[in-house]
Amino acid sequence: MDRHDEDGGGHARSYRLHDVSIPARPLEPALYLVATPIGNLADITLRALETLAGADVLACEDTRVTRVLLDRYGIRNRPFAYHEHNADEAGPRLLAFLAEGKSVALVSDAGTPLVSDPGYRLATLAIEAGFRVVPLPGASAPLAALVGSGLPNDAFLFAGFLPHKDKAKRDRFAELAAIPSTLIYFDSPHRIGDSLVAAAQVLGTQRRAAVCRELTKTFEEFRRGTLGELAAEFAERTVKGEIVLVIAPPDAPPPPEEADVDALLSQLSKDMPAGKAATEAARLSGLPRKDLYRRLLDMKGNGG
Repeated sequence: MDRHDEDGGGHARSYRLHDVSIPARPLEPALYLVATPIGNLADITLRALETLAGADVLACEDTRVTRVLLDRYGIRNRPFAYHEHNADEAGPRLLAFLAEGKSVALVSDAGTPLVSDPGYRLATLAIEAGFRVVPLPGASAPLAALVGSGLPNDAFLFAGFLPHKDKAKRDRFAELAAIPSTLIYFDSPHRIGDSLVAAAQVLGTQRRAAVCRELTKTFEEFRRGTLGELAAEFAERTVKGEIVLVIAPPDAPPPPEEADVDALLSQLSKDMPAGKAATEAARLSGLPRKDLYRRLLDMKGNGG
């Protein structure tokens, strides 16, 4: 696993673009978290290519998957397997390489490392041991799904993989139902139909959503609609490919009636000063405090 600028087999640290070989500069000792394409191999950054070619050690989930990417860009670095089944053994070995002053690059099978994969454990250990950790941004399925969904993106929550069992899935939807953010989940093509039914029943049939399938690949697809519409559509479909489910935030509740606001202010002002009553009324109603304070003063001035 120890590599030199060029080994006995003529292995140079380089990568290839359009049949042009480009040398990779030496890397400083660190753990490099390298984002890789989620489908389309052209979605790789130049910085990522140079890091994959120049790292002393290249760790990945599945060496066969990573080899496809490396071969595409003429990178001869030999990948080292690090995944959930061998993390207890492979993790300390990678930390030992860092302790020796080597550069270690970590990739997942697709997308950004540490997002729903065991790389989180390695990065945490490296940070605790005082090693430098360097993120290399790039492809990300949750972000690709979000920006392609057409749903609000000013606030969002990536909630990982949906549970397999129905009750756990419904509980997961319920605990996040009121969060004022767009929700993003990974799901299986074999379970997306049941997931949409559960989501519609828990979150409401009129809540907007998008099923994002095979992102960046040849058969990329976005199906947009309400949860009720999507549940009906996918109940009759055979689905293939990787799925990201994006669900819009709940609609804002309607503003309270004026009479109800007046009653609330009147009740609160019996037990507390006007300023504190306005603050509490703002918390309960969601209305601006200064408007409620002014309204309470007007009520008192008019004998309310």
